[in-house]
Amino acid sequence: MKTVHADKEKLFIGGEWKEANQYSDLKSPYQDRVIAQIPIAEKEDVVKAIDSAEQAKKEMRKLTALERSEILERVVEIFKERFEECALILTKENAKPLKAARAEITRTIETYKFAAEEAKRIHGETIPMDAAKNGAGKFAFTKREPLGVIAAITPFNFPFNLVAHKLGPAIATGNTVILKPASQTPLSAFMTAEIFEKAGLPKGALNVVTGQGSKIGDILVTDSRIKMVTFTGSVDVGLGIRNKAGLKKVTLELGSNSAVIVDSANNLDHVVGRCVEGSFAFAGQVCISIQRIYVQEDLFDEFVQRFVEKTKQLTVGDPAEEDTDLSVLIHQREAERVENWIEAARKSGSNVIYGGKREGALLQPTVITNVDSNQEVSCQEAFAPIVSINPYKTFDEAINLVNNSSYGLQAGIFTTDVQKAFHTIDSLEVGGVIVNDIPSFRVDHMPYGGVKNSGTGREGIKYSMEEMTELKLAVFNI
Repeated sequence: MKTVHADKEKLFIGGEWKEANQYSDLKSPYQDRVIAQIPIAEKEDVVKAIDSAEQAKKEMRKLTALERSEILERVVEIFKERFEECALILTKENAKPLKAARAEITRTIETYKFAAEEAKRIHGETIPMDAAKNGAGKFAFTKREPLGVIAAITPFNFPFNLVAHKLGPAIATGNTVILKPASQTPLSAFMTAEIFEKAGLPKGALNVVTGQGSKIGDILVTDSRIKMVTFTGSVDVGLGIRNKAGLKKVTLELGSNSAVIVDSANNLDHVVGRCVEGSFAFAGQVCISIQRIYVQEDLFDEFVQRFVEKTKQLTVGDPAEEDTDLSVLIHQREAERVENWIEAARKSGSNVIYGGKREGALLQPTVITNVDSNQEVSCQEAFAPIVSINPYKTFDEAINLVNNSSYGLQAGIFTTDVQKAFHTIDSLEVGGVIVNDIPSFRVDHMPYGGVKNSGTGREGIKYSMEEMTELKLAVFNI
């Protein structure tokens, strides 16, 4: 058993913790100091990880549904025991405010719990063969079988829970996994591997390799023994995976510039509060963070005034402090990128009515009005604490403004008109419509995924399990 907080981390391959030939320094985004040395996997390491996963797939396939469920239940219990330790890892490696870090660990526990429960509910169906003329005297049924080896490539923003969304369903369905975490957040992946090791997962069923995604990723995507790649990250990398994967299954969750329509409300303060939360939680580094708000013109001035007032109440600073709401971005270069976007919007005539200031990697929560839809702060994914608020006249105009995007993950609508709510559901080009709440809403058993450049496939434990299995048909001549 290894210690996650050791200065020098190790690769996890074949159930063993292995030294690497090279290491890189991992720095805390907030304090900008070295917190660990991270192993850089070479091609040989990745091939060994695939070898181990390939060898372990037979043992994983033999596990009963109950045995897989029990392993996941033990994972749940160990996460509960190490709850605060896991939360502190998040504040260190990606500057997630402590209260948000605790919320992520709570969700991670819930996600593995869902996986433990769904492991017992994998089933097929009987087929009425005699519905066809030549089907009389035949009996048929389907069953779901594991794919084999799955490559999971995960992002920095929810390094425990988004890993759980890949490992949970993969283990529940009897697959083996090679996990490639984001370079900035490997400590959470190592902790997760240690927890699965302690929970009794067969050796080789989970492997963790860290290093340059451009090198590791290509090996995982092109190796014929990998039967599926599940990836959360940028559009460019996702398209590259899709082009190289061949006939592998591929699930891509690629982000968005999520929008919300504010049509009418019985309690505008509640709507404003939810929108502020959805815009600035974890400094906007959430795939479904609110980036665009379209407000009915009669409500616009009051909404903006209350929105800014609520934004001013946010506490910005050290993620380790109990009352911090948002902290630094993951890298200073990301803050600089968005700062340039803000300046470009300002020069084009947009009004930066609050925030817009940067100090190192810290970008103040920023509110912009009168934003042209072609501006980067509107049409690209900001992944930062920035939101644009524009008025609209007609409801169809609002629908068109939301759909005027190359992305389509989730969108929200606040309205007291049930007909408009259903019209919105039918009209918006997104994977999920959230009525009378923000598009940033997600619980971990619902289907989650998008259209357009937001990706392909669905996460959410039950839905991921369908992606991670093959459907087999059996026909009896009786």
